[in-house]
Order: sequence, then C-alpha cells, then structure tokens
Amino acid sequence: MGVVIESSVWELNPSIFIFLFVCCCFSFFLYPHSSNLNRTSTIFDHGISSSFLRFQRNFLFLYSLASVVEGLWSVFGEFELASYGFGREKMIKSLSYGYTTALFAAPFLGMLSDLIGHKKVCLIFCILHFFAGVWSKIMQQPSIFVTSICLSMANTIFSFSFESWMVTQHEKQGHRLDSLKDTYWLMTFFESACFIASQMFANWLIGNNMQKNTAPSSAIIFLAIICFIFLTRGWTETSGTTSLKEYSLSFYAYIFGDKRIWLLAWAQTSLHFSIGIFWLLWAPTVVADGREVQLGLIYPCLLGSRMLGSTVFPCLTSGPSSLRIEDCLVFAYITLAILLSIVAYDYQEIGVLVTLFSLFHACVGFILPSLARLRTMYVPNELRGGMMGLSLAPANAAILLSVVQGGYYRNIGNAALMVFGVFGLLLAAGCMHALKQCGKQPYNNWHKQ
Repeated sequence: MGVVIESSVWELNPSIFIFLFVCCCFSFFLYPHSSNLNRTSTIFDHGISSSFLRFQRNFLFLYSLASVVEGLWSVFGEFELASYGFGREKMIKSLSYGYTTALFAAPFLGMLSDLIGHKKVCLIFCILHFFAGVWSKIMQQPSIFVTSICLSMANTIFSFSFESWMVTQHEKQGHRLDSLKDTYWLMTFFESACFIASQMFANWLIGNNMQKNTAPSSAIIFLAIICFIFLTRGWTETSGTTSLKEYSLSFYAYIFGDKRIWLLAWAQTSLHFSIGIFWLLWAPTVVADGREVQLGLIYPCLLGSRMLGSTVFPCLTSGPSSLRIEDCLVFAYITLAILLSIVAYDYQEIGVLVTLFSLFHACVGFILPSLARLRTMYVPNELRGGMMGLSLAPANAAILLSVVQGGYYRNIGNAALMVFGVFGLLLAAGCMHALKQCGKQPYNNWHKQ
C-alpha cells in the first residue's frame, strides 16, 4: 500500500492586507494634522502656496504614472520570458545583460542628465519603454539582449532623473526648502502603491491566457505615450548652462573632493546592492525545500510594508523633537543587516520569513526618503544626477558578479550572497556614523528657509 503525501500551499492571512491598508491610510491622513502644528507643508494643506501644491501634485502624478510603467515590466518581464519557453539559463543571461548595461550606463546617464536637462532624459525613459513594448509585440520571440538593455537603461533613469528634476525645479521656482521632505516620502509611498497596482493590473490583463499574452505590452506602450505627452506639455526644461569642461571641474571639486559626499554615496551603494540581492533571492528562499507558496500575495505585502515605513520618516524628522537623520539611518541600516543576517543563517518557516522580509522593506521605506534629504543637504543640485548615477555603478557591478557567480556558475550560495549584503549594510551604517562625526556645514542649509 502506497503512502499518500498531501501537499498544502501556504497562504498569507487576508487580514494582513487589511491591516497594512488601514495602517497606511491612518498614517497618510493623520500626518497632515500633526505636521500643521509644526508649520510644515503637505499635499492636504490649503494654507500654503497654491503654486507649490500644484507643482507637487503634478510631479507626484507623473512620477506615479512612470512607476506604473516600471512596475508592469517588473511583474510582467519574467512571465513573458517564461511564456516564450526561456529557461533558467536565459533568464540569468537577461539579468546579466541588464546589470552590465546599468553598470556602464548609470554614470553616463547621470552626468548627461545634469548637462542636457533632466526633462530630456526622462523623455528617453518613455521612449525606451515604448520601444521595448513595441519590440515585444512585433517579434515572434523578442531578443533578451535588446529588451534587457532598454529596460535596464530605463530603470537607471527612473532611479535618479525624476527626483533630480523635481529638486532642481523646486529650487528654481523658489519654494520652501523644508517642504521637500514631504515630497520625498510621498514619492516612496506612491511608488510602492503603484507597484502594487501594476501587479493587479498585469494579472487582470493576462487573465487565464498564459501563453504569449501581449496585453501588458500594449498597456505599457499606451502608458509610455501618455507619460511622454505629460512630460512634453507639463514640465519645463532644465537644460544645464555649463560646458562639459566646467561640469567636470565642478564634479571633481564637489563630488570627488568632499568626504561627506563619498560617505553618502557609499551608503546609497550599499542599500542598492542589498535591495538588488533581496529581490534576486527572496522567492528562491521562500520556496526552498519544495515549499509551495503563492508568491503573488507576498509581493504586495512587502511593498505595503515599504509604504508604511515611508510614513515613519516625517514623524521622526519633523517638529521640535525631531531626530537627526544620520542617527536614524545608523539604526535603520543596522536593523536591515540584522534582518538579512537572520535569513542568511537559517531560512526559517515561511511565516517568519515573510515577517522578516516585511520589516526589511519597512526599513527601506524609511531609508529612501532619508537619503534623498541628505542628498539635498550635501550635494549641489547641478551635480545631483551625476552623483546618484555614479553611486549606482559599484552596486550594479557587485550584483552582476553575484548573478554570474551565484546564479550561472553556482560558485556562491544564496546564504553567502546575503552575507555580502549584510556587510554592505553594516558599512553603510558606519558611513552614516562617520558623516555625523564630520560636523561640517552642509552644502544646502536645510533650515535656512
């Protein structure tokens, strides 16, 4: 008589989604009342400049639209490769092409953004997504080389050009400098929400047709066109006025010659590397040992946690009892390192893993706007894109090496890759502590206005 082994699929408790939704809404709508007592501006505050509110809302709308386009590819991309019969080896090649492109393109695109204007580079973002969508529709079997290059360059632009444009225009239009902190955490909040919406939208477009469904590609083409139109009509140009020689001299003097910016750049690099390692390994970690899990339900839980983490940023950094941002980041980076080290040491049960992953993303949600605020304090706006692009290059190189050695050749295990991420996060915590100890006047005095 044979033994029948029953397998069960682990499912996330639906009440978790309700809890995250209620917490995010509560934090999102409660913050304006407390912030008004401290005289800071929010999108709900009708007592401040109407021109700033219009500027902020227009930017957040367009940034959200771009986030939906990015999110659709992140959800649909791997499914598309699988639908064409691409196996594990070709998917790893696709990742390798993408990170190789990002490695060399990030510094170039960052400096190009500062020189020719962030608006023009953001338009390139739309064109790249449009081309990738058209390429996916017209080709019987799209080349992973072409698609990976286009999407990698678009993702690189998304990482810094939209933020750089917003900060530059914020300064040129004469808005209050302290109001930027609200825009930063709202960017993280809406970006995460749009990624969740993208997953739901892609699932609805694909439906039950799992074979070579190009409906998401059509949606991406349409959204890229809409984004292009809004960029063309709704945004003013921010073309640089300096020559390449003047820009190079300024970049060398301010970026390479300032220890504080080096510390900030390494902290950004470490975070980018750890996040990249996480998204590469979170699914294999959850389904290790043949465990059956509905990964599609965990994904919005992680992003919901990041949304909730972003709402912590204004609570800790606003008002008379606000904490110094460097102190908060030291503890946040150490917390990330501890969470990732637990996963690296032992895969744990699925429920514990999801809890650790959610806490990880809650910390990331706090760190992202915090780093954006530090960039405003220490980095000249005219060099912001170049600095951010340059900080991405070492992280992309490390992720590429991890993909090749860990994914293709399998010389390094998943746990070892996570340990590298832990070391990077601890290094970032050290950089934040050293940045605090510098004790010098920032480039942009945050409290001058």
